[in-house]
Amino acid sequence: MTSSTPAKAGADRTAGEAHEPGTSVLLTSQGTTTIASTVVRQIAGLAAREVPGVHALGSGAARAFGALRERVPGGGSSAAQGVSVEVGDKQAAVDLRVVVEYGTPIPALARTVRANIITAIEQMTGLEVVEVNIAVEDIHLADDGEQETTSRVA
Repeated sequence: MTSSTPAKAGADRTAGEAHEPGTSVLLTSQGTTTIASTVVRQIAGLAAREVPGVHALGSGAARAFGALRERVPGGGSSAAQGVSVEVGDKQAAVDLRVVVEYGTPIPALARTVRANIITAIEQMTGLEVVEVNIAVEDIHLADDGEQETTSRVA
């Protein structure tokens, strides 16, 4: 994923340099900065989770595995769960799997999530985000304990 778009913030990006696959290299007169794809994944995951109406990220199996991993001491949770990225020298593309809270308008949520991810990645890495694809995997319904207990009849 490369383009002839000029680099941001006065920095010179170099293409064709030997570097790890899935990383972005930013070369300036003062040194080189390498950004791993895992960093871009985490930024995208955290930016998506900030949006109200996003219940979780990932498919059902990934969420179940994540819940199990959180119970293991030292396992922690993964900010990048449900996120995959492609990172080039100048650009990045994001694929996101999301679970939406019931009642949330999905088109509006997708626009907000997309904008939040693009802003976060571009500001933090200087990469141009060319696309953010969002797959709504499920809708979260309130559990019995989360529902209001008021009766509809008097």
